[in-house]
Amino acid sequence: MIHLAKQCLAFRFTAVVFAILSCHVVCGESHLYAEKPFRISIVDESNGWPVPLVELRTTHSVRFISDNAGVIAFDLPELMGVETWFHVVGHGYSVAADGFGYRGVKLTPRPGESAVVKVKRELPAKRLGRITGGGLFAESQKLGEQLDWTEQGILGCDSVQNAIHAGKLYWGWGDTVLPNYPLGRFHMLGATTSLSPLETLQPSIRLRYDYVTDEKGVPDNVAQMPGAGPTWLSGYVSLADAAGQNHLVATYSKIRPPLEEYERGLCQWDEDAERFVKTKTLWSRTQQNRKPLAAPQGHAVLWTDQAGQRWVLFGDPFPSLRCHADLESWSDPNRWQVLTPQRDVPQKGSADTVVPHRGAIAFSKYRKCWITVFTQMGGESSTLGEIWFAESDSPTGPWRDAVKVVTHDKYTFYNPQLHPEFTDPESPILLFEATFTHTFSKTKTPTPRHDYNQVLYRLDLNEF
Repeated sequence: MIHLAKQCLAFRFTAVVFAILSCHVVCGESHLYAEKPFRISIVDESNGWPVPLVELRTTHSVRFISDNAGVIAFDLPELMGVETWFHVVGHGYSVAADGFGYRGVKLTPRPGESAVVKVKRELPAKRLGRITGGGLFAESQKLGEQLDWTEQGILGCDSVQNAIHAGKLYWGWGDTVLPNYPLGRFHMLGATTSLSPLETLQPSIRLRYDYVTDEKGVPDNVAQMPGAGPTWLSGYVSLADAAGQNHLVATYSKIRPPLEEYERGLCQWDEDAERFVKTKTLWSRTQQNRKPLAAPQGHAVLWTDQAGQRWVLFGDPFPSLRCHADLESWSDPNRWQVLTPQRDVPQKGSADTVVPHRGAIAFSKYRKCWITVFTQMGGESSTLGEIWFAESDSPTGPWRDAVKVVTHDKYTFYNPQLHPEFTDPESPILLFEATFTHTFSKTKTPTPRHDYNQVLYRLDLNEF
């Protein structure tokens, strides 16, 4: 009888626990089981577009960041049904300050409901979203949206290189973050896409790459040159040899701690192996030879001068070296011509100048001149967090009328790259990307998912 009584008591206890876990608890809006998140949509008040990479932060320092669809899935049980203040950190997008100077909004989250937060864009460039990394639509997917988007196996990557070759757009990235270990891949990842890989030029954007992968399907190194330390490539360009055969080529650098280059050389893409192979050493660091010689580094631009001579210009942002646009000239340092790039650029409507860090140039048929975007050295909001636009009648300058188009508060946005190939040559739309990272900034806590990744912006040249 005692044993039977214990069984009955245990059954009743289990039934009570089950009933509690299956019902609402009368305590505000709290629940003891998972509820559908509260959907917050961040939009640009000027056009209604979703705005990625906007942070909402609670008064107890929980952070939520909008994904590529401008969506946040808010799921804090302690704040469901509670009027909640959210600080808004928008990196160029903001809301009005209140009487105490706080910039934020008040929302009352409820399971399964939604709210829209409108933010004001402060500068000309429009943020389209991330084009690398993991969880591009993670917040949306928590809400059952964007479920057709699948991950591509990497969480972060640094500084892009591009070249049009064999009818495709070739991509290369530096150091890369993978899920399985704190140390990722450090000898350039490689991928291809079509020349115009975006289905739309406004959010939500999605860019899928055809990566070079290893036997497990993980994006793989494509430029592991002999020697210790990472391999970085720059100066991607496709050039024809004397027989008319095109070759994808680049300049490599070998790096050792902390960030010292100790070897520089030339390499060429092996079509069959899908790897860059070393072709020539240009310079090796010694006690007597500590400074490297100029080389075809940065971003490459093809240019035909007034005499009809075709050149390839290399610079970051402004041309610092040129050679005739053929493989033989690129391969021979004796045929290279070193240029002196402009050191600073006058601001539009001001006597002040801007000192470029790195960037890229292109010709705009719409503006009928050469254009550039570059990171400012010593920016106002961040040392390397602000992007400027400028123009010139020649690819070698003088550059003029610099306008600030992007800002990132206490965050770095370096090594920008232009993408004129994404749009019609005469379009007023200009797209560019750069690396969003807390490195070299005053921010100690990286932005989840977005840190150390490429973010794409749109500049409408008919608006200024």
